Amino acid sequence: MTTERKRTDEGSDSDGDTGDVEGADRVRRLDPATVDRIAAGEVITRPARVVAELVDNALDAGASRVDVGVDGDGTDRIRVADDGRGMDRADARLAVERHATSKLAPDADPVGVASLGFRGEALAAVADAARLEVTTNDGGADDAGDVAGAVGTRVVVGPRSDADADDEPEVGDAGRARGTTVVVRDLFSTRPARRESLAGSRAEFARISTLVADYALANPEVAFTLEHDGSTTLSTPGTGVTDALFGVYDRETASQSTEVSASVGIEKGGITVEVSGALAYPSVTRAARDHLRVSVNGRPVRDDRLAGAVRAGYGRLLPEGREPVAAVDVAVPPARVDPNVHPAKREVGFRDADAVAEAVESVVADALTGADLRRKATVDTDLETALEPVGEGDGSRSAAFADAEPIGTFRDLYALVESGDELLVIDAHAAHERVNYERLARAFADEPIPTAAVDPPATLSLSAGEAAAAEAHAETLDALGFETEPFGGGTVRVRAVPAPFGRTADPGSLRDALATLSEGESPRDARERLLADLACHPSLKRGDAIDREAIRALLQRLDECERPFACPHGRPTVLSVDEATFAAGFDRDR
Repeated sequence: MTTERKRTDEGSDSDGDTGDVEGADRVRRLDPATVDRIAAGEVITRPARVVAELVDNALDAGASRVDVGVDGDGTDRIRVADDGRGMDRADARLAVERHATSKLAPDADPVGVASLGFRGEALAAVADAARLEVTTNDGGADDAGDVAGAVGTRVVVGPRSDADADDEPEVGDAGRARGTTVVVRDLFSTRPARRESLAGSRAEFARISTLVADYALANPEVAFTLEHDGSTTLSTPGTGVTDALFGVYDRETASQSTEVSASVGIEKGGITVEVSGALAYPSVTRAARDHLRVSVNGRPVRDDRLAGAVRAGYGRLLPEGREPVAAVDVAVPPARVDPNVHPAKREVGFRDADAVAEAVESVVADALTGADLRRKATVDTDLETALEPVGEGDGSRSAAFADAEPIGTFRDLYALVESGDELLVIDAHAAHERVNYERLARAFADEPIPTAAVDPPATLSLSAGEAAAAEAHAETLDALGFETEPFGGGTVRVRAVPAPFGRTADPGSLRDALATLSEGESPRDARERLLADLACHPSLKRGDAIDREAIRALLQRLDECERPFACPHGRPTVLSVDEATFAAGFDRDR
C-alpha cells in the first residue's frame, strides 16, 4: 500500500520554494564534488589502501626499489618513494586530477589491462581525504640540455572539501633524482567519523605490514623496505623469491623452502600459465591460512580457488590442522583476467579459472616431489634438543640408505640404523605406512580401486549432513570403491567397500570419505586419504617382530619411495642425530 505525501503551505519557505520538502525522495543527479567524495570513499577506506594504491603506481612506473614509511597508524604520515620512471611537470600536474591516468585509454575496457593501477583515481582520491605531496622527476634534460641537472616537480593538494574542490594544486620546482616520492599527511582529517572507525595503531600498521609483505613476495625482483616510526620492520633485497622469503620471515623459513617456476599450457584457451614462487616445506607450517599468499601477474589477490590449488598441491604432506607457508604468482595473459571485480582490486576474475587452478596444483605437487635440497640444521651441543627429521621437509628423497646398517631396535618400534656419521632412528610403523601407501597409489593411479562385497551388507546410520553428502557425491564414492544404497531414515546399506591388495576397508570408513568431500576437498584428496588409511592398518606396529633383516628390507623398500621421509599423514619417518652431538654430550672432542 502506498500513500501520497500531503503537500501543504506549511512546508514552504518564505519565498514559496518547497523543493527541500517536496523533492526529498526524488531521484536527482549529484553535483560533481559530491560524486568525487563518494568515489574517494570507495577507494580510500583505511591507511593500508593508500599504501596499496601508491605501491601499485610505483611498480607500474618500473621501480626496482620501493620504500614505504609509516608514522603511527598511517593517518599522521605515509611516505612511498620509488626509483621508477617519474613524471614531467605536465603529467605531475594532471595526475592529481580525478580519472586522469596514463594506464588506460579513454574508451578502453579495464579487462586486459596489464598495469596494477588503472582507474586513475588513486592520487585524486587521496587528495580528497588528506594532504598530498608528490615530488617527481622523469630524468629528462633541463632547458640547457643537462640531464643531471634536470629540475623535478613538487605538487601539493588537499585535503579537499566541497568548497575548495576546484582549487588548483600548488606546483613548483623540487630537487629529486629520477623517480617519485608521495607523502600523505593528516589522512581523514576532514572525515572524523572515518578516522574514528579505524582500529588501533597496531592493528592498522599490521594491515600495512601484511600488504607490503604481499607485494614483496609477489614481486621478488623489486627491493622493498618498510619503516614504522623510524624503525625498519621489513626489508627485501630484490634478488629473488627465496631472499624475499627471508626478508619477510626468517632464515629458517627461507632455508627450508624450494623455488617453483614452471609453464603449463591450457588447451582449452590456447594459453600458457606461468607459475612461480616459493614453497616452504611442510615441516614449516602455521595454524592460520594467511601465510599462503597468491598473486596474479604480480598483483596480490584473495582467491580461494588459487589458494586451495596450492594447498591441494601439498596434498597429504601437511600435518593435520596445519597450513602451508607459500608465495605463488600466477602469470596469465591480461586479456584472460578481469581485475575490476573488486573495488580495491584485491580479487580478480578468470576466464579459465578451473584450468588455471589445476595448473597451479600440478606445478606445486611436482615441485614438492622434486625438491632435492637436503634440510641441514646446525648441530646442537646439548642433549635436550629434539632430533631433527631426516630429508626434505616435504618427505622427498635426498639420500639413499645404501650405506645404512641396522644395529638394533628401541621400544619394539624404533629401528636404530648407522649411516655414516649419523645415527638414524626410524619409526617402523610410519616408514612401513609410507611404503604401503606408495604401493597402493602406484598400483591404482589410473585404475578403479578394487572392491570387496560386504556380506551381509552393513547398515550405517548417517546424520542429515552425511546423508546429503552421500547423495551429492554418489559418483565419487562409487569411484572410491563404496557401493551404497539408501535404506530410509538417513540410513544406508554398504554393499561393497574398497579392498586394494585384499586389504578391506571398514564400512565405517565411508564416514571419513564423506567428511573429506564435505569439507570441499577434491575427489583426489578423498582418494589419497582413503589410501593412506588403508596403508596404515597392515603396517608394522609396536611389538611386531622387527629384527635386523626386517629393518634392512624396510630400508630397501623405503629407498624405492618418492617421498621416503614422511608418512602419508605428514609425520616424519626418520630422525637423525649427528656423532658430534654424542661427542658434545660426553665432553669429547670427537
